[in-house]
Amino acid sequence: MTTVFVVDDQAMVRESLAALLDAQPDLAVVGQAADGAAALAAIAALTPPPDVVLMDIRMPGMDGLEATRRLLAGPGPRVLVLTTFHLDEYVYEALRAGAGGFLLKDAPAADLVAAIRVVAAGDALLSPAVTKRLIADFVRAAPAPVVTPAVLESLTERESEVLRLIAKGLSNREIAAGLVLSEQTVKTYVGRIFAKLHLRDRPQAIVLAYETGIVTPTGADRTG
Repeated sequence: MTTVFVVDDQAMVRESLAALLDAQPDLAVVGQAADGAAALAAIAALTPPPDVVLMDIRMPGMDGLEATRRLLAGPGPRVLVLTTFHLDEYVYEALRAGAGGFLLKDAPAADLVAAIRVVAAGDALLSPAVTKRLIADFVRAAPAPVVTPAVLESLTERESEVLRLIAKGLSNREIAAGLVLSEQTVKTYVGRIFAKLHLRDRPQAIVLAYETGIVTPTGADRTG
């Protein structure tokens, strides 16, 4: 059973989302809040914390981006950002804050349910097209990189190759097929990459790869 906490300032939207998710046999809504501050307080009081927080971006008071940053400053639930605003900068900022995915509010109900499951499993809710078109443009203008080159040098050649493929939006299965490896071997490489670079999940790996030049918007990836 995957537990979900819903955050949206519009009561009708929030309650509709909660009802939709609660109707799924493998999902359970454990709380709701109308703004970021209320969400942080309510989630802190839950034991155990929810598996996934469905977070609206635009809310009065503390918005969803700031709430996501604070929620994920340490170990915390996975966050799926939900918004009506199809603005590229929100995708990048949400992922950089640690969100596991980004979905528009006008997405079909089935897509939302599937998105919760994807994010709960630790996968990035991003297609290769979104990764290249949206994230890369904003990473080019980003300030300091998340890690130093010395930390990147801790990766083996194969680990760097796997990181580049993660950043291009490939799943473990697709990476395994492309590198002629077993899916379990790829999972082992992914785990080592996350541990060495202190990453929470694939979205953070994607952002880091662009910020440090392992993958570039032009496709001229760094190989060493």
